[in-house]
Amino acid sequence: MADRQKIPQKVTAMLVYGRLPLVSFGMLCAIVVMWMRSPVVYSMGVSFLFISMSFDLVDGWFAARYSPNPTLANLAERIMDKIVYSITFPLVSVGVMWRLIFISPGHTKPELLHAIFILILCVVVLVRDNFAHFIRGFAMQRGQEPELREFTRLRTIVAAPVGALLYAHAFNVPGGSGILYSCVSWLGNLSLRTLFIIEIVFLVINLGSIAAYCRKYGTYCLDDICDNDDLLRRKILSFFPNSLTMMNAVMGLIAVFFAYQGRIKEAYLILVGATLFDKLDGALARKLGLTEPLAAYSPKITMGGILDDFADAISFCIAPAWIFYIILSDAQSPISSQLPIGFAALFYLVSGISRLVYFTLDKNPIPGFFKGMPTPGAALLATAPLIIFNQNISDSSQLVHFWGVFCFAAMIAAGLAMNLYPVKYLHLGRFMSRHPKVGRISLILLLSVFTPYFGHITLTYMLLYLFSPIITGRIDPEDAARETKKNKL
Repeated sequence: MADRQKIPQKVTAMLVYGRLPLVSFGMLCAIVVMWMRSPVVYSMGVSFLFISMSFDLVDGWFAARYSPNPTLANLAERIMDKIVYSITFPLVSVGVMWRLIFISPGHTKPELLHAIFILILCVVVLVRDNFAHFIRGFAMQRGQEPELREFTRLRTIVAAPVGALLYAHAFNVPGGSGILYSCVSWLGNLSLRTLFIIEIVFLVINLGSIAAYCRKYGTYCLDDICDNDDLLRRKILSFFPNSLTMMNAVMGLIAVFFAYQGRIKEAYLILVGATLFDKLDGALARKLGLTEPLAAYSPKITMGGILDDFADAISFCIAPAWIFYIILSDAQSPISSQLPIGFAALFYLVSGISRLVYFTLDKNPIPGFFKGMPTPGAALLATAPLIIFNQNISDSSQLVHFWGVFCFAAMIAAGLAMNLYPVKYLHLGRFMSRHPKVGRISLILLLSVFTPYFGHITLTYMLLYLFSPIITGRIDPEDAARETKKNKL
């Protein structure tokens, strides 16, 4: 009977510690593939990575139930995560560069862009792991026991499949045969569009994980550094929301870069990421108490507010107008000469900046509401029909003219909606925080990016938000300003 009880413990040990040899074998297979270009060794390496991925998805469950010391097993699982990802992602980065040089010497600019993006992604993954290890360890020294289940585990769940997928892509060599090779080479030959979408989502999850760790454990670091100096504490704390704000601006520039490559879906996803950072920086600032004045008098215009407006102007004013002009002017359609697309782009840009100026100088804001459509919502509304227009250029030329006119009208309508100050728009980010089901539904709808109907779904979603003040305008401002669900007594 005792031997039967030890079987789950042995299985747990195999799942927790077995990933390291599997990933090591995968690295050796990758080296052989780079040297000999063997399809058989490539298939073996991908198999090792996918078995390791399977172990990673279930080892935590086994460790929490069957290990004699769950805390030790959980710590071992984290260490294995750190070692495995330190091997996998640098290996993938090297493999993608090798693929460009030896497998695809006549590579295109999108392929080079993809290789550079993977390099950045791998760096972010390793930075996130080291930062999480440092800040969690510091909190434990201060007496804080880390939770076994955290929101940031989402990053770990996603990391192993993404690492295995990128391995299959990076070291894919032609010329193999058999069922196993057919399966793994199919994964290795996924389109760049699909890979970009997966990698962008993974990048946002990693950055969000860093922000979550700062929010959870950052207080312990500050207590040790600041030593009751409130001004120093405030200056250090302001770095984190300001970093998220700068990421908002960077995402806007990346969206324009993707639009130049004709990848409007990816550009739209990047803008969605920019709206996420725009929500996070404000929520983090409020959570850290940075919105409360430190002294009796606090100026209306602050450095943080100016930086936030600067980032919003790039991501939600300049970027959408620029993307609109790029897509319509490059289209092989007479619509670019029939409609004043330059005027529409300039009108939207000026309207967005005017909206930001009004928002900064408004002395009577309504808690939980925006006067006029917020710039992130207007940006997503204006760019959503561009996805459909871009699809119809190659799929259905008969609808190109209709959607071109629609895109033009959407830019004008979004510019006007931003400056209709008597109309109250609900703060959608806080609404999702109070109603998690709405956030989950929005996430599910976002997964339609893998279907041809992504543009139609996002456009419908944003049109509903455009006309939402008819219903949401009646909500009590005190209720609309809350960021958490009301507790029931």
